Formats: sequence, structure tokens, C-alpha cells
Amino acid sequence: LAQKYDPQVERELRSWIEGTTGRRIGDNFMDGLKDGVILCELINKLQPGSVQKVNEPAQNWHKLENIGNFLRAITRYGVKPHDIFEANDLFENTNHTQVQSTLIALASQAKTKGNNVSLGVKYAEKQQRRFHPEKLREGRNIIGLQMGTNKFASQQGMTAYGTRRHLYDPKLGTDQPLDQATISLQMGTNKGASQAGMTAPGTKRQIFEPALGMERCDTMTIGLQMGSNKGASQQGMTVYGLPRQVYDPKYC
Repeated sequence: LAQKYDPQVERELRSWIEGTTGRRIGDNFMDGLKDGVILCELINKLQPGSVQKVNEPAQNWHKLENIGNFLRAITRYGVKPHDIFEANDLFENTNHTQVQSTLIALASQAKTKGNNVSLGVKYAEKQQRRFHPEKLREGRNIIGLQMGTNKFASQQGMTAYGTRRHLYDPKLGTDQPLDQATISLQMGTNKGASQAGMTAPGTKRQIFEPALGMERCDTMTIGLQMGSNKGASQQGMTVYGLPRQVYDPKYC
């Protein structure tokens, strides 16, 4: 922490504090601020009435009270809590770097409020905008650029619905298909295929198990499992269209 302390920033802070309060700090910068009197006068110059009572540095608790009043006053002035040092950082010389950072933050806040300060940075002011409810409702019908755009989009390289798309792998060194009639190897091929052993649609196919000793049968032989018409006759049959009498022998 001690290595981060900047002597050049100390000289600029000394010039600003002495010019604002009209009091000399002394040869040792931090020792001159340790009693808290000059710090309380500094914040009272920036915002009058910030510290109502400044204690004379008679005892240590007077000094600590002055430092505490200064820290609470700069918090109300607008300095962020994470930029503010603790009282022991200055009083017990434990973290002079943090004390320097707090004074720079105070100078930046003073510059933001319009004071003539040569060090620090000016904080950005909040720009709050209020839109009329009707304008907000109109914005619901507008597609913002964050949602993307279809400008400059084209259908180059796209084919009609149902058209075959050719897939190939450049790593394999295969050439890209030149036309829609070329079938790539990824789609398979019918080369070497034949219709040997195929039958016409509707033809009966015999299924048998070789392990059972079953033999192949041809398509002209009707097995006993399919039934037989042996012993059948047309006795009692009539010509097509003639009426058939249905009767019960018990009543005849």
C-alpha cells in the first residue's frame, strides 16, 4: 500500500486544500491532517454547514471526533462509501494511500458540483429521460435493431422444396456434385444390384426352416395344410340364380 502512494498527487492535494481553506498544512502532509481540523474546514468550504462543531485538538478523542465528522460529511456530499478511508487509516498512519484516494474522490465530487478544482475527474451526470405513454405503446410495433434484420439476406444456393441436396466431405477429397442429377456416394448406389430370386408381386413365397429338414416346395404344389378338394362334388347344387328352399324336417 505504501508503494502506491503518489508524492505528485500529494503536492496537488496540498495546493488545493491550502488554496480552499487558506490554512497551511505543514511540512508533513498526513501529520497536518491528523487532527481533522483542516479536513472539517475543507468540507465546510465546499458545502457550508456540513460540520457544525470543529473540536480543538486538545486530546486524541477530539481528533478522532473531527475525523469522524469529516467522513460523515463527505458521505452526505456524495462521495461513495467504498472510496472513504477509516479514521484509523489517518490517525494511526496505517493506510495513507487510502486517505489520498479519498481526498481525490472528494476533489472529483467537488469538480462535478461546479467547483474550480485542478485535480480529479468530473463524474458523468445522470441523464434521465421520460417518454410519453403513447410513444411507449407505439414502440411495441417497431422491431429494433437488437432483434436482428433480414436486410442483405438472399436465397442464394437454396433449392426448391423436395429437391435433393448433395452432401459430401471435403476432407475425403471428393468432388462437389456439378448438377442435381449426380448422386454422391454418401447416398448409396444401385450398382451391382440384380433382381435374381425375386418374384412377381402377389406370388406366394415359401418359408421353411432348414434345421427341421423341411424341403423346398414349388409354387404349383398345394400342401395338405391348405386343404384339399378331393371327394368334393356338386350334388344338390343348383344353377346360379335359382331359389333355394330352406325348411325344417321336423315340420315336414
